[in-house]
Amino acid sequence: MIGALSQHTDPGISARAAFAKALAGFDRDRAIVVLGHFDADGLVAIAILVRALRHAGWQAEPRVTGKGETPWDDAFAASLGTPGGLIVADLGTRPDAVRPGVPTVVIDHHLPTGTPAEAITISGNGLTPEPTTALLAWWAAGALGDQADLLWLAALGLIGDMADERGFPELAEAQARWGKTALKDAVSLVNAPRRTATADASPALRLLLAGDGPKAITKGDGADARALVAAKAEVREAVEAARRVAPKVRGDVALIRFASPCQIHPLIAQQWRGRLKDKIVIAANTGYRDDWVHFATRSARGENLVDFLAGHRPPGADSRYGNGHAQATGGALRHGDWNAFVTGLGFPEEQVPA
Repeated sequence: MIGALSQHTDPGISARAAFAKALAGFDRDRAIVVLGHFDADGLVAIAILVRALRHAGWQAEPRVTGKGETPWDDAFAASLGTPGGLIVADLGTRPDAVRPGVPTVVIDHHLPTGTPAEAITISGNGLTPEPTTALLAWWAAGALGDQADLLWLAALGLIGDMADERGFPELAEAQARWGKTALKDAVSLVNAPRRTATADASPALRLLLAGDGPKAITKGDGADARALVAAKAEVREAVEAARRVAPKVRGDVALIRFASPCQIHPLIAQQWRGRLKDKIVIAANTGYRDDWVHFATRSARGENLVDFLAGHRPPGADSRYGNGHAQATGGALRHGDWNAFVTGLGFPEEQVPA
């Protein structure tokens, strides 16, 4: 097991070495499953790794989590079968194996909740500046050969996870080669499908797997490119509706509750974060998935929000609660657990029918 990359050695070299070790344990006669989150950072990490593996002669198949799914759900894990190896990207670092007995490498930059004993872990959490999963994947893919032509993908991940002002030389190089505006516009489109009511990120993934640069996304005229434009319009309309909801404030917490089938709660939380700078902002979406309340937590106060949620954790919360980053977290709670959570915060009137 290899854990967090060290600040005292070149993290790119360390990531390549860790990935080379992982590859040595994979079965080359069976396809490798590259599993990732459906946001820009996760999709780009999948695309980098699948493209690099295929170019090097490996069989590699992409897989994306969907609405409300995690790879630790029994049904989802079983659906992966028994691949020759498993790469889990941008989905968190947990102590439990996704597929026990399958050689696994975890690539991630979120705050770990444990260390998987059966996997090689490439974690950027704690590095300064902290790399995104896409950049970690690009560093790791160097074990398969030069990946300079895929640098634009790593740049999308950096921009998508708001790491574009952290001074990564890889981003500066990508902007000089492919254009700052083109990269930024591509991120906006790639992120859109997973926020829609259907949460179908497959058009974005197909473009990332096939494109030679960001303009394949921003200037494309095929069905997948058109699907991204339509998705962005759907999300924009949902955000405009939700932003009209006024926050309720109790002490240090501001709560904005609305119902939308779109995954816009992180966007609403981020918008109110800038307006309520002295509050912990919670944007709660009761319409995203039946029987669940999904919420995003943000704050401009510098407070560790993972610790804040841990201090208010309802008894029935599962692994979907309180993960992510110290300054960007959230979760999902069943109705009864949401009611306990929101009552404890001082908003008993915001309970939902259990």
